[in-house]
Formats: sequence, structure tokens, C-alpha cells
Amino acid sequence: MIIRELREQQEYEILSPYACKAAESRGRAREEEPCELRTAFQRDRDRIIHSKAFRRLMHKTQVFLAPEGDHFRTRLTHTLEVSQIARTIARALALNEDLTEAIALGHDLGHTPFGHNGEKILNDIYPGGFKHNEQSLRVVDLLEEHHGERGMNLTMEVRDGILHHNGKGVPFTLEGQIVKTADRIAYINHDIDDAIRGGVITAGMLPRECVKELGKSHGARIDYLVKDMIRESDGKDAIHMSEAAISAMGELRKFMFENVYLNENVKKASDLQYVENIISSLYNYFCEYPSKLPQDLYELTAEYSVEEMVKDHVAGMTDRFAINLYNDLFMPKGW
Repeated sequence: MIIRELREQQEYEILSPYACKAAESRGRAREEEPCELRTAFQRDRDRIIHSKAFRRLMHKTQVFLAPEGDHFRTRLTHTLEVSQIARTIARALALNEDLTEAIALGHDLGHTPFGHNGEKILNDIYPGGFKHNEQSLRVVDLLEEHHGERGMNLTMEVRDGILHHNGKGVPFTLEGQIVKTADRIAYINHDIDDAIRGGVITAGMLPRECVKELGKSHGARIDYLVKDMIRESDGKDAIHMSEAAISAMGELRKFMFENVYLNENVKKASDLQYVENIISSLYNYFCEYPSKLPQDLYELTAEYSVEEMVKDHVAGMTDRFAINLYNDLFMPKGW
């Protein structure tokens, strides 16, 4: 028996009846020969990790624009924290960790430079609008390549989890539902940690009832929320949280919007204007000169609109690449 088949058999013996089994995957858009060593979801995880889009997350902003400290989160470290939290929950519920990890690692591949500020700007200027979850799916379906073919050709389960990791849609697998909530657990709590480190807020400013319910420290809050999800979801066909946890999470999120995400000291008007200038200027430049797009994207203008491919190019940039390109194209050069 080859290793993949053994692993698939073990999933039926070990995992919950509610777990998504690799052998029962809804499949891929293009049929492939199974791997001798890895299940379908393990292959998806590996393809995401080895993609260019995944590597670029290292230089994409999470909350703070152009942070100077070494310990502030980036989009990559956020992704890894989501993966860790989600895997812990999946393991405790005897769900499929490989599927959970693949969804978590791929959920933010479509994020723009400069975090949600960049997303808002692209949404305003691109005629079709922009949502990073939809762009993440476009990355894995079209913009990345696998063996010379367009897209990574991921399984339906991973694609669904990536698309529905935020917004009103609900993933059809419990593993995808775990990632959807783990994403929020991760970003609220690590953004608090970064905001305290950056001197934007103090621990004493956090809502007292939330602290009383969830705990005083970063670790205590995550521990509470993870255990709450496990207790509320154990033996059920959907992922749940208690009303107390949902309420406390909601209050913390509200606090973060009021004191951090919309804080003028975190995102100064001049910085936001600079970001808008960068993204809108690059977008307009490539729309006017589409032949300046990377060759692989320019070739796709035969099938997709120029505006769509320009949107893809700008969204895929890292913060520093966008800044450097903007300076090269638009800033005066010395003699």
C-alpha cells in the first residue's frame, strides 16, 4: 500500500464523521494523477507554500503602514498565526488538519499592498470593485502557475474555504468554517498586541468586561476563544462559539476600530494620501501603457480586460515594490 492510500484510510479511522476526508474530495477543475505520498489536501498546502504569492506576503502590511519595528505583524505572520490557531481547533475536534492548514495558508494571497487601505482604494478605482477574498481565489485559479498551466488547480474544498473566509458566505466544510473564525481571533488579538507595542493604546484601555471575560494577556484571550470554539463545536455538524465569546469578540473589534484601525496617529492623513497616490498612479499608468505589464499578465489581456489585469498586477505588489516603482516612474530624478 502506498503512503497516500494509508493516510486516506487512517482519516476514516481517526477523524470525526463530520471531517472532510481527502478521499472524498469534490476534486479539481483539471483531473490529475494522485500523488503516491500526499493526499489531495497536502498537495494543495504544498502548492500554496511554494507559490510566489505566498512569499510576497512577507512584505505586505497588516495594520501599521511601513512599520519600522522588527516585531510588528505582516500579512505573512498573520497567515501563520491563523494557521496555528485553526490547526489546534481542527486537531481537538478530530477534523482534517491538512485541509484546514491549506485554507489558512491561502486565505490572504490576494491581499493588496498597504493592507485594507490598499483594498479600499482598488475597490474605488477598479470598475468591477475589489474584495481580497475574491482576489485570493483568482490568484490560485489563474495568476499562479503549476507545471506550465494557469492556476494551482486546487481542490474545491480549499478554493471554497479561501473564497468564504470572510463576508457573509459560509464554507461548506467545517475546516473552512474554523479558518473563518480563526482569522478573526488572530487579527483582533495580534492587532491589540501590535497596537500596545506601538504605543497607540495601553492594556488598561481595553474594555473591562472583555478583559474580565477573555483574560488580560494576548495568550489568555486566544486560549479562551480556542477552547470556547472547541467546547461549543464538539460533536456538531457546524462550528460554533458561545454567546459570551461572540459578544466579547464583537466589543474588542469595535474598540479596535475606534481606537486603532481608524486612529489618525496610526494612519495619518498624509500617509493615507501617499498610499492613495501610489496605488491610483500605478493603476492609471498601467491602464495607459498595458504593454508595460509583466509579460505573463500582458498576454492575458487577450482574454481579460486591461483594467482587470492591471488590478491583478497592482494587487499582487508588496508595499516596498509599489513604493519603489512609484518613485521610479513619478518622482523627479537627480542629474
